[in-house]
Amino acid sequence: MPGPLTLEEIVARLGGRVAGAGATPIHQVASLERADARHISFFTGARHRPQLAATRAGAVIVGPEGEGETTRPRIVAENPYLYFARVSQLFNPLIAQPPGVHASAVVAKSAQLGARVSIGAGCVVADDVVIGDDTCLYPRVVVYRACTIGRRVIVHSGVVIGADGFGIADDAGRWVKIPQIGSVRIGDDVEIGANTTIDRGALDDTVIEEGVKLDNQIQIGHNTRIGAHTAVAGCVGIAGSADIGRHCTFGGAAMILGHLTIVDHVNVSAGTFVSRSILKPGTYTGIYPVDEHENWARGAAWLRRKGKKHE
Repeated sequence: MPGPLTLEEIVARLGGRVAGAGATPIHQVASLERADARHISFFTGARHRPQLAATRAGAVIVGPEGEGETTRPRIVAENPYLYFARVSQLFNPLIAQPPGVHASAVVAKSAQLGARVSIGAGCVVADDVVIGDDTCLYPRVVVYRACTIGRRVIVHSGVVIGADGFGIADDAGRWVKIPQIGSVRIGDDVEIGANTTIDRGALDDTVIEEGVKLDNQIQIGHNTRIGAHTAVAGCVGIAGSADIGRHCTFGGAAMILGHLTIVDHVNVSAGTFVSRSILKPGTYTGIYPVDEHENWARGAAWLRRKGKKHE
């Protein structure tokens, strides 16, 4: 871990402005609740005032409008949360995995590995896979045949890339498998969380563009496209052939039906069910609030009756 940095040294590296004692030494980041004199934390709004008043942090990152909320040494930045992320990177740099292939991993002879690629224990890399420079596959990642992974990609344990999509046709009550002959193409600077699955395309490729961030336990169906710099939280399910734009966000457990379009700069709230295309940027929410079961049932019945009156 890097040694302590003063507030002035942090600002010299990251910008912003010091208010108060610029020589205050900082050893690590922490939350307002758990910080002590060695730590720097951040304050983003009025609902955190009680925590700010009670904090023992050595310093706090605030926005211009929050500069007067505390007399503690502080760094003033336009986006305190983003600045906090940069400070955390200073004190907690990414640990580079040693390049090479673990002895227990299985890598096909036809796979192409870039420079400084790290493949962990128990990984399987199938035929004709391409993996770009500086990419890390943590233990027990599986990459099926002919998939492409870009540069500086982080793939966490348990991820499966390129398994068959859910393609079946009904034959008089019996299911006939449709061969999945597409692939998966993953761009540069993508991060894929643990136990996430990305299915290969049925005909065309499944595409994850550059800078996409995927949380744990996400399912991405065949032929889906996710645009650059979109972020998807845990347990989201995206059905096949969804076309998702750039710079979108999806809260945890959101469900996205297949064969629909979501344009750039759409934010979908946690738990929301998206059953139609979204063609206008903005925030979309479809959550029925939790309640005692009897109250919930009465409310649902009222909504059904209300809907019938308008039919």
